[in-house]
Amino acid sequence: MIKGSGMSLANKTLIQCNQSSTQLTGDEINKLLDDLHDWNLTLENGVNKIIRCFKFKNYASAQAYANKVADLADQENHHPRVCIEWGKVTISWWTHSIEGLFSNDFIMAARCDELFAALKD
Repeated sequence: MIKGSGMSLANKTLIQCNQSSTQLTGDEINKLLDDLHDWNLTLENGVNKIIRCFKFKNYASAQAYANKVADLADQENHHPRVCIEWGKVTISWWTHSIEGLFSNDFIMAARCDELFAALKD
């Protein structure tokens, strides 16, 4: 679906998702996970989600990153679970309307990776 198109996953445009949209297959999920750094697949209450923990030097840095993710989520109208702790932010993506994973979740995860990388520069 996305892999092999020559365009970075983070640069893809989100696709409108609704109740008739279908969840990604296991093979599609695994291919997209290959394009991400340190994201893991988890099953929570029967729903596939992708999750990653980002490490920071203190609470303020973690909070600043979480705010950037929140701003991005609002811009795209696609919102993750964000957990802020001292020195880390854990982000979980899934698509609520289909109770599973959709391509948008992987695009947003890749954008979270880019936001994190930009903080390191």
